Amino acid sequence: MARIKAEGAGYYHCISRVIERQFKFGDREKETFTGFMRKVEDFAGVKILTHCVMSNHFHILVKVPEREEISDEELVRRLGRLYQPVLVKQIAAELAEARQEAEEKGRGKRYQRMREKYLRRMYDVSEFMSTLKQRFSIWYNGKNGRVGTLWEQRFKSVLVEGSEQALLTMATYIDLNPVRAGIVADPKDYRYSGYGEAVAGRPEAREGLGGVMESLGEGNMPAFAREGFGEATCREASWGQVNHKYRRMLYEMGEEVVGENGAVVRRGFKREVVEKVLEEGGRLALTEALRCRVRYFTDGVVLGSQDYVEKVFQKHRREFGLKRKSGARSMKHANWSGLCTMRDLRRDAVRA
Repeated sequence: MARIKAEGAGYYHCISRVIERQFKFGDREKETFTGFMRKVEDFAGVKILTHCVMSNHFHILVKVPEREEISDEELVRRLGRLYQPVLVKQIAAELAEARQEAEEKGRGKRYQRMREKYLRRMYDVSEFMSTLKQRFSIWYNGKNGRVGTLWEQRFKSVLVEGSEQALLTMATYIDLNPVRAGIVADPKDYRYSGYGEAVAGRPEAREGLGGVMESLGEGNMPAFAREGFGEATCREASWGQVNHKYRRMLYEMGEEVVGENGAVVRRGFKREVVEKVLEEGGRLALTEALRCRVRYFTDGVVLGSQDYVEKVFQKHRREFGLKRKSGARSMKHANWSGLCTMRDLRRDAVRA
């Protein structure tokens, strides 16, 4: 089906995997990917709230704001994030010449075409992901002397409601990836994630997690996020406050079990444990379910409250069969506190 996008600003959980899911990314590849990601973020005018680069796939929670007009100076600056200085200087000169021609002779088509060539690649989740994956593929293939595609099919995306529950749930799910995979015991120790970068002091990463908090709006935050803020809004909160609240959330969602000898007994649920709970008719607590691989977060298409999912469904009604009467589907096997998705996953919704 066609990718579902928000009208105007929107939040997306984007996922892409390496072809045949091979473990191709070591430290150098992860570091380089993150560098490209930040450059494309700036160029495209989007905001990465958090991310996680693993050995054979990556997750990005990104806010795509509404398209806005930018000056030629800003356009040239952004081009400098992707292209070599010589080429950027050439484009800037041609753009200035076309603008002068438009002002003096009233012939603005060339000027508009030049701007549109680059502006259409901004403020769009598909263009953002396409540019990022293409740039990294060129670097990776050149480094390894290979040709052909690096990525498995097109990227997946889940449209996420910009609410407290949806954004915080998705953000913590992403930052807990290396804990669930058994790579680290503490999410702050994984340097190729939004939380790991934020703890290490990277401004962009701290702003991203602050964006998850500030998107809640004053007076509409969960209890754990309200504590200690007083009358201040999330926007004014210091990183120390954001870190304290977000870290609590991470540990509530991904607490590990440690034995008497100090060894980690359980990083996440084994399949037989999940099956046992389901057979008993129980519902996994959200804090427990997030330690598993939850397909709703990668295959659910849209995630948010029932009203939000229904509104998106009605706007994209033609994409679904005539027998489908409603859009929102409850997320089975867990206490999701009212969150719904567009797809009803009947098999392997929660994997160990």
